[in-house]
Order: sequence, then C-alpha cells, then structure tokens
Amino acid sequence: MKAIRLRQPAGLDNLKHEDMAEPGAPGRGEIKVRIRASSLNYHDYIVCVGGIPTPDGRIPLSDGAGEVMAVGEGVTAFKPGDHVVSTFFPNWLDGEPVPGGFAGVPGDGADGYAVEQVVAPETAFTHVPRGYSHQEAATLTCAGLTAWRALVPEGQLKAGDTVLVQGTGGVSIFALQFAKAMGATVIATSSSDEKLERLKAMGADHLVNYKSTPKWGEEALKITGGRGVDHVIEIGGSGTLPESITAARIGGHISLIGVLAGFGGPIPTVQIMGKQIRLIGITVGTRRQQEDMIRAVDANGIRPVIDRAFPLADLAAAFRHQESGGHFGKIVIDI
Repeated sequence: MKAIRLRQPAGLDNLKHEDMAEPGAPGRGEIKVRIRASSLNYHDYIVCVGGIPTPDGRIPLSDGAGEVMAVGEGVTAFKPGDHVVSTFFPNWLDGEPVPGGFAGVPGDGADGYAVEQVVAPETAFTHVPRGYSHQEAATLTCAGLTAWRALVPEGQLKAGDTVLVQGTGGVSIFALQFAKAMGATVIATSSSDEKLERLKAMGADHLVNYKSTPKWGEEALKITGGRGVDHVIEIGGSGTLPESITAARIGGHISLIGVLAGFGGPIPTVQIMGKQIRLIGITVGTRRQQEDMIRAVDANGIRPVIDRAFPLADLAAAFRHQESGGHFGKIVIDI
C-alpha cells in the first residue's frame, strides 16, 4: 500500500510517497480501516516543515476518514462497511485532559492518516454524520471539533449570544456554522472583501475587514452597542489577542485556538482582569465531544466547506496551497 512519510530533515520537499506493508488483522478491541480522505490543519503543516520534531519516516496528518474493513474480537460499536472518522486524541475519551500531551496524536507523536490502511483501537474512531462523504467527514476531526468545543462545552453558547470569528479557515467557518445553527449573531473578520462576502452568504451578520479597520476590536464594540461580544474564536494568537480582548464584553469568553499571528508577545493582562474575561486554551477535544458534535451536525444538516481536494501523492502541493493563505474552508486529501 501507499503512504506519505516525512523524511528528515523535515520540509515539504521531503514528503515522500512510498510503498509499505499493509497492516495485519485487527486484534481484540481494534478495527482495520481503509482510509479514503484526510484534511489539512495548521498543526499538520507545522509538523511537516519541521516546527514539531518527529522521527524519520513519520506518517503525517491527524485527520482520517474511511470505511471499516474488519473488526477484532470484542468490537461491538462498528462492523465492516461502516464509515468512520478518526479522533485527534485517541486516548482522551471524556472528562478532563489526560497526561501525555501529543504523544498519541496521529501525525505527531504517532503515525497519522496519510496512508491507505490502518489498524487502531475502536476508540480511535467514531461514526460519521449521515450522508457525509469521506472528504466531508475528514474535516471534522480537528477543525470541526475545535470549533464545537470552543463554543459549546467551553463557551456554553446559547441563542442570542454574539460570536466573533477570525478569518476563513476551517475552524472559523465551522464556528460560524455552529453559531448560526444555535441562534447566535456572528461578527466575521477577514482581510479580503471577497471572502467577507462569502461569509455573509453563509449567514455572518456583521463583516469587518481587519486591514482597512485595524482597530477591529473597537469596531466590534460599536456593532454590539458598546456591550462587547460574548465569544471570540481567537485564531491569531498573541498578534490579535489584544483586539479580541477589546472586543469581548465584561465577563466574556475567549477561546485561544491558534498562533497564526504570533507565538508570543505583550498581552494586556490588566484589561483581562478588568473585564473579568474567561480566556481558555483549546486543543481540539474528546471523543465524547466529537460524538456530541456529530449529533448536532445530523440535527442541523451542517455541511463543511471544502476549498480544494488533492491526491495523496500531491500532499506537498496541498500544503503549499495552504501556505499561500488563499483557501476558503478546508483543503482535503483523497487517499
């Protein structure tokens, strides 16, 4: 079977399309899955350009969707032919975060899903939403669940809340979709007026171009009549966090998810305290939260936004498309 292996020194030119042996039969509590699709996340990009050290030959990509080929003894949740999607933290099933960090995360501490077949514990997968293609299912593992956890388990989102989303990547678009499905008002930011119009077509209530309006936090305050927003989906990191703090209401909630605008920098801590803001770091979520999200997707008919699809052999080209920043929604990989 074919797989992509990241050879050292890491870099997009060292993503090698190689042959490898197929996995054997699944053992007790395991399933064998024919992977059909994956999708790209910023975390995958950082791994592949060497920002996160991995051993020579690591198989990248945290997201994997496909169908069950065989089940091992004791498996009751799945049967051959079932369509499934992977979980980001195979060992974090529910409750508080578990020790070990990224040690078991596919494509990081363990081999990922840039491969045709895998054998894994049944808890490393869930069923997919009804009617989803493999490409659509592959968008849920990281981006979909991150947005869901930020707004629902952590944010306790309710109808009438105001949500601010940044940009047009996978997490932000899922957050827009979940927020609108639950009756919230959405303020969307982007540097592209064209992309803002696409967000408007998806239901965004207010649009802010952060290039022409660099003080977009103050603009969000104006939009909300001075109250501020209830939830911020913070993708930028230290470079955008001060504006997010300005935008948030007293007692508001900021989910710190990404670092696209910087890994470190000055943070207005007095403003965080003065506004009594709840700032929480989000790293995807649990298997239980993924199952909850999928029930919500089924109930509301939400479909992911897919920008482009690339074949597995062109994974480096897919990352270069991601690197360009021109995408709207998720970039997927056909396997």
